[in-house]
Amino acid sequence: MAKQQEATIEERLRALYELQVIDSTIDKIRTVRGELPLEVQDLEDEVEGLSTRLDKLTNEIEDLSIEISNKKNGIKDANNLIKKYTEQQNKVRNNREFDAITKEIEFQNLEIQLAEKRIKEGEFQLISKKEKVVEAKEYLDGRKLDLDNKKSELEEITQETQDTEVKLIKK
Repeated sequence: MAKQQEATIEERLRALYELQVIDSTIDKIRTVRGELPLEVQDLEDEVEGLSTRLDKLTNEIEDLSIEISNKKNGIKDANNLIKKYTEQQNKVRNNREFDAITKEIEFQNLEIQLAEKRIKEGEFQLISKKEKVVEAKEYLDGRKLDLDNKKSELEEITQETQDTEVKLIKK
């Protein structure tokens, strides 16, 4: 009878050892799979952030283009005013009128110079932002490729390990 109990204890220890091996295997499977979903989520968040940044840069480029166009229109308007003031200068009756019109012409010339300066600054910013857009698109494409690879890797590992995990859990 003592021998039967010893065998039972030995069987229990073997069963306990097998259970421990099975649990360790399940933990390894979950660990391998457990890190990938986090990486995939991080990449998805990064791609979303990059897309938002790209949209913002595109909107800034559009705003700069509109601003440059408005400045060019302002230059045309100022040139038309200068022509008008020059014609009025020929028809003045006293020095005060002549001086006032001369000041208006000088003011419009200064407005033109300021607008030209702003146009140059805007064009420089436009070029800079376009370069940033190109870089951001390239980086975004790379991150999307990484994301697709990680997703397929996760899916592959999940499919491979799911059957094994289910069998081990049943054991």
